Amino acid sequence: MLIESGYDRRAAVRYALNWAFARNPRFYDFEDIGGDCTNFVSQCLYAGCGVMNYSRENGWYYINSNDRAPSWTGVNFLRKFLLTNTGVAVYAEEAPLSELRRGDIIQLVNGEGRFYHTVIISAILSPAVPSNIFVCAHSADARNRRLSTYNYANAVGFHILGARKEIGIV
Repeated sequence: MLIESGYDRRAAVRYALNWAFARNPRFYDFEDIGGDCTNFVSQCLYAGCGVMNYSRENGWYYINSNDRAPSWTGVNFLRKFLLTNTGVAVYAEEAPLSELRRGDIIQLVNGEGRFYHTVIISAILSPAVPSNIFVCAHSADARNRRLSTYNYANAVGFHILGARKEIGIV
C-alpha cells in the first residue's frame, strides 16, 4: 500500500547548499562522462524524500554507477519520471517559474528545444522572476547562482508535489 511520505524542502536545499561545490563520496561523479547535474539534483531530491523507486522499467534509484535508473542521471528521463510517477518516491507537475518554491527544480532548454541542464532552487526573492531565483547545480558547479545568469532559450519549472512510500499491511 502506498502512503504519502512528504517532501522535506529544507532537507533538499540543505543538501544542495552543502554539496554544491563538492561531491558526496556515496555517489559517482559523472562530470567527465556527460555531466553530473541530474545526478546531483537526484541526490537533493532523495535528501528531501528519503525513498527511491527501484522499478527496473521506469524507476528512480541509485545503487552504484553501474546500477542506477536512467532517471537518476538523465535530464529527459528525470523529467518523465517526475511527471508520470504514480508509485514510490517523488513526483511533480510542470509549473511556471512564478509558482515554484525552494526545493523545486528547473530544467533548461536550448535553442533547438533540447533539455540540457537540471538545477535545484535554493532561494527565491519576490517576485519569482529569473533574476530573483537562485539555484544550486553541478556541471559548472553553482551555489546560489542567479537563474538569469545561465544561457538558455527556455526554463521549465517542476513543482515537487510530494513523495510516496510503500508500507506493508499486517
